[in-house]
Amino acid sequence: QVQLIESGGGLVQAGGSLRLSCAASGLPFSFYAMGWFRQGPGKDREFVATIDWSGGVTAYADSVKERFTISRDNVKNTVYLQMNSLKPEDTAVYYCAQRSVSRPESDPDKYDYWGQGTQVTASS
Repeated sequence: QVQLIESGGGLVQAGGSLRLSCAASGLPFSFYAMGWFRQGPGKDREFVATIDWSGGVTAYADSVKERFTISRDNVKNTVYLQMNSLKPEDTAVYYCAQRSVSRPESDPDKYDYWGQGTQVTASS
């Protein structure tokens, strides 16, 4: 049974930083691509960042480039999202997701497993 558990969300002032973590179990973590997505109030779920199995290939939404960094530790079975210079528009529930293939992907429909989400609020 695959389980993804996010942590690290919270309330931060605009301009601040947070680091999200997602601990995975149930599949050989190092084989598969991972992604972060978010859903703000009244909005659809949107792509944030993705990383391939090795950590060598990453991609980001334009809205978070140069501010967010995705990384992974295949020994700890954990993927991270470092978020700097947070803006009020970054406020959302953040979800981590896992594919069943190694290639990164921005389409949420291409992901097979999802966590429960963690709330991030950046206040102005």
